[in-house]
Order: sequence, then C-alpha cells, then structure tokens
Amino acid sequence: MKTISIDKSYGGTQGVYVNRSEVCDCDMTFAVFVPPQAAAGKLPVLWYLSGLTCTHANVMDKGEYRRLAAELGLVIVCPDTSPRGDHVPDEADNWQFGKGAGFYVDATEPPYSANYRMYSYIVDELPRLLAAEFPVDMDRQGIFGHSMGGHGAITIALKNPDRFRSCSAFAPISHPSVSGWSKPAFRKYLGADEKTWRAYDACSLIEDGHRFPELFVDQGTADSFLEDGLRPDELRQACEAAGIGLKLRMQEGYGHSYFFISTFMEDHLRWHAQKLTN
Repeated sequence: MKTISIDKSYGGTQGVYVNRSEVCDCDMTFAVFVPPQAAAGKLPVLWYLSGLTCTHANVMDKGEYRRLAAELGLVIVCPDTSPRGDHVPDEADNWQFGKGAGFYVDATEPPYSANYRMYSYIVDELPRLLAAEFPVDMDRQGIFGHSMGGHGAITIALKNPDRFRSCSAFAPISHPSVSGWSKPAFRKYLGADEKTWRAYDACSLIEDGHRFPELFVDQGTADSFLEDGLRPDELRQACEAAGIGLKLRMQEGYGHSYFFISTFMEDHLRWHAQKLTN
C-alpha cells in the first residue's frame, strides 16, 4: 500500500492510498478517514460506494462526512468505482459503462472479466488490506452508497448479512436488470443470460430469498433518473413481500447530486452509528 496524501481533519486523518489489486489487475485508489478515537483502539468501519462517473474523491470532497464521523468515532472507507489504467478495456464515450462504471459486479465476459471484478475487490481484497493496515473493528461494519453505489451497497449487504450490521443508500439503482442505464452494462459484463444478472440486482436477490434486517433509503423527488433508472417503488414492493424493514424517505425537491447527499449525510451516519456502536 502506498500513501498518496494524509491531511488532518476534525482531529483525525483523511488519507488517500493506492494498492495493487490482484483481482482487478491494476492499481486501485481509495480514501480512508480515521477519527481521533482510533488512538484508543479499533473502531467501527463504514464503507461508502460511489456512483457512475465517480472516483473515491467525489464523496471525500463533497460528502461532508468528516465532522460527524469524528464525533461518532466511525472510520469511513471510500473505494474507487472501477479498475483504472491504460490496459483496462473501456468505452471512453459511454459514461454508463467501463471506467467509472464498474457496477460492483464480477464480470464474466471477456475482455472485461480480466479487470472488472469490483465485487471481489470490495468484499474480499480491500477488507483484508484494511484490516491489516488500519485501526478497524471488522466485526462492526456498515455499508452505504449513492446511485450505482447504492445498488452495490444493498446487493453486497444482502449477500453478506453476517458481515454487515447496517446498510443504507442514497438514490440506489434498485432494479438494474430492468433499468435503462444498467441493462447494457450488465449485458457486456455478465453476458446475454439475464438469469445471471439476478446475483447483482437488489430486487431479484430479495425475490430469490436473500435477506437483510433493515434498509434505509433516501430518494429525491426531483431526481431526473427516478422513474427509469432508480425505481424505488420496486424495492419497496420487494421488501414488503419479503418482510424486510425498509425506511424509504422521498425527499421533496431534491435531485441526484451531492447537494442531496450532503444534506442527508448526517442522518445516515447517525443511523449507522447506532447500529455499529451499540
């Protein structure tokens, strides 16, 4: 692991790091905020997964999480959204696919299967590095994210309920198998057999028996992607049918940007802290 930068913030440290990922076959950059309470011992860790076109830097620069994370004693981990590098296949003119759009899946279709293994990176590889290098209590983990990252957070939590104590999302892509901006990416990453897509679709995972105790979702009513891309009502219906507690708040007049996310970041951090620190 190489340190790119470390800055003091709210008594803690905001660091940016790079590691050579074996599963993605490239260098991967990620950010970690460590609050001041780490001087006394290991702390709960909260993963934030970003959305389409983003890197680790978007939430680090605009998410406004550090003040409260320092107060609550939460380590915040912000991974990148895809593999990077000149050798990584990409569609440079397509913001919904390739670099910046890994969708937190393990691709099975060449040439993408060689690098686009973001599920394994987030679930297996990066946690091992985090546990070895940072003062984190891996028995107290939560996960949240935005848009594509909200999709990633919910699907990862549903498939790993014994690892995560809490899961929330801002404007998640709730049913990517049918959403206009994710179906083409799924086809390229996972192939034409749509049955294989169900492993990375929150609504489908719930229909297939995966469970998580409770989900917390904020969604803006003025979000331009609401109807076709995000489909929160379909997540609501799936949760109701399965008996999963879903706290879905429709936030009047809010869009899809970090103005929306930063407004409700405090609510999400406090919600996770209650579940991770009690």
